[in-house]
Amino acid sequence: MEAMPRHQLDLVFGALADPTRRAILGRLAQGDATVNELVAPFNLAQPTISKHLKVLERAGLVSRGRNAQFRPVHLNPAPLADAARWLGDYRRFWEVSLDQLAEYVALLEQREAEENDHDRD
Repeated sequence: MEAMPRHQLDLVFGALADPTRRAILGRLAQGDATVNELVAPFNLAQPTISKHLKVLERAGLVSRGRNAQFRPVHLNPAPLADAARWLGDYRRFWEVSLDQLAEYVALLEQREAEENDHDRD
């Protein structure tokens, strides 16, 4: 699978930076919803939710369909998977770094214990 283009990754993380947009994605993870259904849990006007949806659409995280007179909003999880893969690369880096740090701390503790034992003699 091809890596997500950098500008697309920027759009995804920019979209995820807002708690309202993350909550919208959380709701859409349960199933498609109309804009009015997405407005209901928030103390925001419909145009404000629509602006959030446009940001999510630009990032490729949601799409709007057509179902008779309704335009349900649908979650597109692929960009989230791409972002998770990108983060996973850094997770591996930090896990290795933290493992090395833990080994170093254990070595220091062992040396300190040996010095304490030596001082008691």
